[in-house]
Amino acid sequence: MNNVETTKDWWKEEVIYQVYPKSFNDSNDDGIGDLQGIREKLPYLKDLGITTLWICPIFTSPMVDNGYDIADFEGIDPQFGTMADFDELLADANQLGIKILLDLVINHTSDEHQWFQEALKDKHSKYRDYYIFKEGKERPNNWRSIFGGSVWEKVPGEDCYYLHVFDKRQPDLNWENPELRQEIYAMINRWLDKGIAGFRIDSITFIKKDQDYASLPADGVDGLVSCKHKTRNRPGIEIFLNELKRETFEKYNCVTVGEAPGVPYDEFSQFIGEDGYFSMIFDFHYADIDVESGSDWFKRTNWTTKEFKELLINSQEALQAAGWGANFIENHDQPRALSKLVKEGFQTAEAAAGIGVMYFFLRGTPFIYQGQELGMVNAQREQISQFDDISSIDNYHRSIQEGFSPEEAMNFVNLRSRDNSRTPMPWNNQQFGGFSKVEPWLEMTEEYPRVHASENSVLDMYKQMIALRQHSAISPILKTGSIRFLTDLPDNVLGYARELENDTVYVLTNLSPEEEAVTLADEIGEIYLNTHAINEPAGKEFTLLPYQSVLFN
Repeated sequence: MNNVETTKDWWKEEVIYQVYPKSFNDSNDDGIGDLQGIREKLPYLKDLGITTLWICPIFTSPMVDNGYDIADFEGIDPQFGTMADFDELLADANQLGIKILLDLVINHTSDEHQWFQEALKDKHSKYRDYYIFKEGKERPNNWRSIFGGSVWEKVPGEDCYYLHVFDKRQPDLNWENPELRQEIYAMINRWLDKGIAGFRIDSITFIKKDQDYASLPADGVDGLVSCKHKTRNRPGIEIFLNELKRETFEKYNCVTVGEAPGVPYDEFSQFIGEDGYFSMIFDFHYADIDVESGSDWFKRTNWTTKEFKELLINSQEALQAAGWGANFIENHDQPRALSKLVKEGFQTAEAAAGIGVMYFFLRGTPFIYQGQELGMVNAQREQISQFDDISSIDNYHRSIQEGFSPEEAMNFVNLRSRDNSRTPMPWNNQQFGGFSKVEPWLEMTEEYPRVHASENSVLDMYKQMIALRQHSAISPILKTGSIRFLTDLPDNVLGYARELENDTVYVLTNLSPEEEAVTLADEIGEIYLNTHAINEPAGKEFTLLPYQSVLFN
C-alpha cells in the first residue's frame, strides 16, 4: 500500500471517512464534485483525524444509479476527472498517511458495459453467458426488483429476458460462469496492485441466485414478490465468496468491508470469522429500524428507543462473537441520523454529538459519512421532481399504488430518501456552501447557512472523539478492548463499558427527548467527553439531558 507500514489486522486501528464524490467538493465549477475536489480537501480530512478514505464509485458510468451502474471497472468517469487525477489523489493521500478504499460493484454492471453490449449484439457470443438470460415469450417468474417492477427486462427483437435485481439498466452478472469470475478477479487485482488499501464491496450477498428461478406468492398489489427471497445470501454463495477471497484479497494485506444485507447472525462467523470472507461487514438491523423493509419505505415502524437499544446490542454482540464490525449511523443509502434518531425539536448540535459518541466508541472500526461530522439534517422537498435518486422515485409511485395519498407518499420519501445524505457538502456559509460557484447537481439542504464546516461545534466534538480513540492514554481500550453492555439503566439510556486488562471506560447516552435519572454502582471518575457542557454528571446518581452522551472512567 504505497509504503504505508501495516500489520495484519491494521484496519482495526483505522477511522474511516466515506466520501460521496459527486457532492463533496467541486474543483472545476460544473456543479458536480470531483477527484481534484477531494484532493483539495485532504488537509481537512487529515485535520479531522481520519486515517482511511472510502470513495463511492468514480468509474465510467451513465449514472442511472449514481455510479453503482459501472460501464468500465477500470475507467474514471469524466465528470470526476481522469486516471491521472486519481493517481495524484492516491499519492497525496499517501503522503498524508491516509489510505484509500474504493467501492467494488461486482453483482451487476451498467447495460452500457462492453460485455453486455456484446451479449445483446450476438446471442451466441460468450458474453451472453456473462449475464442471466432466459428464453421465452413470458417473464420467467414474478420476482420484484429492489427498485420496483419485474426483475426481468425483455431483450429487444427476441423472445428472451435478462435479469436485473436492481434497475433495468443494471443487468446482473452470471457468477455461475467461471470465465466471468476470473475476469472480475483479474480486475480486482489490478486495482490492488495500484496501491489502494482495499474495498467496500457493494450488494455482495446478491451474487448467488436460486437456480430454480421459481415464482413465490405475491407480497404486493403489483402481483410481484421481493426478489430477496431467491437472490440474497442463498445456499452456495460460500463457494463464490471463498474463491473471491482466495483469488484476490488473500494475496494482499488489504481491507474488505462487505455490504452484506440478509445475513443472519448465526452466519456472521462465515463472513468475518478467523477464515471469513471479509475483514468486516456492515449490519443493517438497527440502521433500518424506521422501516419494515429497506426497500419499502411506506411500511414505516413506530419504533421505540428500547427497541433501538436492543437491536444495537444484539448487533454488537453478534459482531463481537464472530469477528469485527464496521460501525456506522449514516451512509449514502441512509437518511441523516440526526433526523432519523432524534425527535423533532431536539435536533441540535449537542444531540448530533450525543449520537456520535454513542456509536463511535462501540467495538469495531468507526465509519463517518461526509457531513455527519457537521450535524447535517434531512432535506425537505415539496415535489417528486426535486429528487434524483431512483429508489426515491420508485417508492413515491409505489406508495400511491399501495393506496397512500401523494402527500403521504412525499412524506415517506422525505423521511427515507437516499438524496438526504447526497446533498452537497457545506464548507462555509457562502452561496452553495462553498461546494461550487455554480448551482449544484442536487439542491443544498436549507440549513447550510448555519451548519457548515468553517465553524462547527459538532465537528470539534468529532475531532475530540477521533483524537481520544487514536492518540490518547485510553486509545488501547477504545481500539481493542472488549465491550460489555450495562443492564441496570433506564430503557432510554444506552450504556456500555470498554474493558482492557484492568482498565475500563464507560459510555452513557440518553437516546430520548426526556431527562433520565441514572444510578451507577461507582462514582464517575474522569470525564473525557461530555456533549452537553451545561450538565456535568458527577457522583453515582445524576440526570442526563435529552440525547446527552458522556465518556468517563
